[in-house]
Order: sequence, then C-alpha cells, then structure tokens
Amino acid sequence: MTTIAFIGLGNMGSPMATRLVSAGHAVRGFDLSADAKAKLATAGGLGTDSPAEAVRGSAIVILMLPNSNIVENVINNDQVAHALEKNALVVDMSSSEPLRSRALAKKLRERGVRFIDAPVSGGVKGAETGKLTVMAGGTDQDLAEARPILDVFGTVKKAGEVGAGHAAKALNNLMSATHLLVSSEAILAGKSFGVEPELLLEIVNGSSGKSGSTENKWPNFILPGTYDSGFALQLMLKDMKIAVDLADQVHAVSRLSHAAVQLWEEAAASLPEGADHTEIARWVAATSQESLASRG
Repeated sequence: MTTIAFIGLGNMGSPMATRLVSAGHAVRGFDLSADAKAKLATAGGLGTDSPAEAVRGSAIVILMLPNSNIVENVINNDQVAHALEKNALVVDMSSSEPLRSRALAKKLRERGVRFIDAPVSGGVKGAETGKLTVMAGGTDQDLAEARPILDVFGTVKKAGEVGAGHAAKALNNLMSATHLLVSSEAILAGKSFGVEPELLLEIVNGSSGKSGSTENKWPNFILPGTYDSGFALQLMLKDMKIAVDLADQVHAVSRLSHAAVQLWEEAAASLPEGADHTEIARWVAATSQESLASRG
C-alpha cells in the first residue's frame, strides 16, 4: 500500500482517485469542491482541508488540475513546499505546458523532490474503467517507481524525458480536435447532399477517413444530441494552443493547426462557457445555416 496525495478531484480526477482506493492504496485527496471530497471519502479515501494536508506524509503526489498556472500555484505554495516529503515523487497528470513542466521539474529537483509528467487520454469513461492512455515523461527510474500506480489507470506509454508526456498529450488533442472539426464539416455536407449521417459514418468507419471522432464522438455524443463527453470545449482549445505554441517554439510548420485553433476560438466565443467539446459539431451546423440564410 502506498500513501498517495491526489490534488484535483474533478471529472477525471474523481474516478481515478477511486480506482487507486480500490487498488488498495491510501488516498488523501483535495479539491475545492466539498462534494468531490465527500465522494472520495465514501469510496474509502480521505478528503483533506488543504493541498498541504494531502501532501504531508505522501510518497507520491498526483496532480490533476486545469493548467500549468494552477499546478505551479499548488506546488510552489509555501505550505505545500514545506509539507512535501524529501524524495517524494510528484506526478503531474494535468494538461500542462511542456517547457514549464521541465522548469518545474528542475526547481523541485533542487528541493530534493522528483517529478514526472503523465497526462492521460480516454475521457471520463476511460478513467472509470481503467482504460486510459497514460503518456509519461521522466527518468527510467522515476517512471519505474510510478508504474504500479499508473498501471491502475490504463496503458502507460513512455514519451521521453520530462515534458514529453505533456507534449504528446497536447499534440494528440490538437489532432483529435482537428479530426472532429473536419469530420463535422464533412458529415454535415453529406447530410445537405442527402447522405444521412448514420450511413456516412458507417461507410467512413469502414474506410480510410475513420477517426476517434467518427467511431466514438459522433455516434455516442453528437447524433444522440447529448453533447456530454465530459471534456469541455475550453479545455480542448487550451490543449490545442499548447500544441501550436510548442510547434512555434521548435520552429515546426503548423499552418493547418493554427487555422484549426482559430475556428475553435470562434466556436468557443459563440457557444456557452461550459460547452462540451463535442458541441463544435453543433456550432458547425449553426454556422452553415447562418451562411445559407445570408445568401437568401
């Protein structure tokens, strides 16, 4: 049994922390939501009153937070810094910025604390069933120590050194978002021509145009009209921006990526603040209708 601090018990963090409890670990969790902490307590973990309380005495500290700013604010907080055990292993499973993760790892190393990044893909369902893809960055030794914990969440893939996991996650979501946007445009174009979306999806999913968008998001969240995948549009856009910023920093050509970001920004400005990322399809449809209406 390992004592684990889990900071961030949201849509993804809550089921992940619960899985750790079920695997026999002592989980000390913190979240701003009292309901989230109560849910962890019901599952057999311990909800704490502060991140520092969760971290104190924990060999492994898992972060599942919205962005690098919040990650740094938590870890660099004086009380948390004082509570961190020497040689503790911080595992950032958030969607953070790769270069900032490297800088944070260096700062923690100077304090005698180790760091790996291990963001995930697979959504809420994957978190609940333990079928996430974990993209890990760090030293072989640190990753080996974290492996029994990360295996609880799904399939672990080493992406490289510290920061590589966050780079892989952002690039994956850039691709996923671009797939979803072009799939939505194509499926709605087909519908306008007279090819029903269900039929086009069946054809595409047996052909070279298939993707996670056509195999999962369209049939499970868009066609039923639920738009409830559990991953916010704003979070997808944030990851896309991390990816294109990274491409710019390494001087990689990314014209299509920048164009996709611009369109997702337009959708974000038009849709409700808490919109699910699958609502990009609803936005594409509405934009199409507006275009037709403007033509008279």
